[in-house]
Amino acid sequence: MTHSLNGCRSLRTTILAATLSACAALAHAHGDVTPQAVDTSALKQIGGDWLEQNPYRKNPDAIRIGDSAYNQNCARCHGLGAVSGGIAPDLRMLPLGDEGDEYFIQRIRNGVTRNGAVYMPPFEGTLTQEAMWAIRAWLETVHEE
Repeated sequence: MTHSLNGCRSLRTTILAATLSACAALAHAHGDVTPQAVDTSALKQIGGDWLEQNPYRKNPDAIRIGDSAYNQNCARCHGLGAVSGGIAPDLRMLPLGDEGDEYFIQRIRNGVTRNGAVYMPPFEGTLTQEAMWAIRAWLETVHEE
């Protein structure tokens, strides 16, 4: 009987060690979650007042910058190509134009919190307005209904 109990303890210990190892590997694989700086020097600078509409819509430089900025700062939750894997909303479905601009900028600036739980951190103060609007410009290029 003692041998059987020791075998169960050993199996539990092995399973626990494997589980902890897998969790550590997943945490490491998640990558650097620190927001990454975005070089927007190629874009017309906006200034301090927050705009309500995207000044970079269909701007090729903004789209290129936004693509890179999205991959560095958003893809880990919203998915590569804005195709959500279920963790966060699929950003290809954001409305186009001014209607979508208002929704997008409010959430990227202020984040999303429900019942005290942070679902998306605020990026205001981390990303510039230019970087945020560049991401929005890129998102409109991958839009789907």
